[in-house]
Amino acid sequence: MLDITDPNAFRSAIRAWLDDNCPAEMRDGENTPDHVCWGGKNWVYESDAQRVWLERTSALGLTVPTWPREYGGAGLERTREKIYREELARINARLPLQSFGIWMLGPALLNFGTHEQKETYLPPIARGEIRWCQGYSEPGAGSDLASVQTKCEDMGDHWLVNGQKIWTSYADKADAIFALVRTDKEAPKHKGISFLLIDMTAKGVSTKPIRLISGSSPFCETFLDDVKVPKGQIVGDVNSGWDVAKYLLTHEREMISGGGTGVSGGRALGAVIADAFPDGLTDTSLRAQAMDAEIDALAISLTIDRYKDQSSAGQGTGHASAMLKYMGTELNKTRHELIMSANGSDALDWDAGLAAPWLRTKANSIEGGTSEVMLGIIARRVLDLK
Repeated sequence: MLDITDPNAFRSAIRAWLDDNCPAEMRDGENTPDHVCWGGKNWVYESDAQRVWLERTSALGLTVPTWPREYGGAGLERTREKIYREELARINARLPLQSFGIWMLGPALLNFGTHEQKETYLPPIARGEIRWCQGYSEPGAGSDLASVQTKCEDMGDHWLVNGQKIWTSYADKADAIFALVRTDKEAPKHKGISFLLIDMTAKGVSTKPIRLISGSSPFCETFLDDVKVPKGQIVGDVNSGWDVAKYLLTHEREMISGGGTGVSGGRALGAVIADAFPDGLTDTSLRAQAMDAEIDALAISLTIDRYKDQSSAGQGTGHASAMLKYMGTELNKTRHELIMSANGSDALDWDAGLAAPWLRTKANSIEGGTSEVMLGIIARRVLDLK
């Protein structure tokens, strides 16, 4: 089936496979963080159906459809990958697996990692056997990420790491962390950074959750105290981690930008409001705003597809990822504002389940680079303004 190159024949084959293999319980479109499968050594499946769905798709490499087969993927080129995504949407299927390993670390390893690193880490990511978190920001290095001070010393047969990371999403649940560390304190700040892979169970690694305004704690502080890391864990060259970091950030921003293209499994905003609040669209102003948001969502979705096509053709997305991230996160906030408006003051009832995700969207315009930073990048790098 995966070797079929004719698009029409591939669509028929993948449609039949999905109809036969996607459990009914996984066809509810629940791709929100509370319902997706994150995988990892300590993952507890929501249901047997979730486990079966992951096992069936990962066996064919469909959790990471465009990755090479030798590293756990399906080896699909862009046209067939788009067809696969369309067929998933047709049956309202959940994504079988989501993770920072898939969205961020995997692309970085494919581009910068050694063959040994790819063989070691990519297949377990594809099978959902390891869960990664990101160690970029520090208390003194947020928007100015190149100011990281987590110290990584060469001890001959290993690296010794000391420092603190902050806003490390799901660090308390992760098996490993990919982190920016300073390996040369004398070099210019962009030049003395390395990209290091660290086992979260290593002695000296600890985490502390940070409670957010939404009431949940997806973010953590991560502390690294005399942590020993094997020498082969640096991705790319020593002191060249900034190149890896920038590449990974484009994928992170593209991932975050996708939040604006849909709410509740990617369904139309009007349908979400109409199902939950039958009287919500009688307000002409709200209806017009919902239509505007849907048009914007379609536009950004098509733009993301265009840049993905360019990336597959070897052109990359570059600084355009800042534009996608800005538009996606701002649109995501707008969509949730409209859902809140449709429910009126009742939306503020915490038990109604609308206020927490609405408040969570505020963080979208901070994480991965603030909206203000994104606008600065767009002005300087995309529009070439001085």
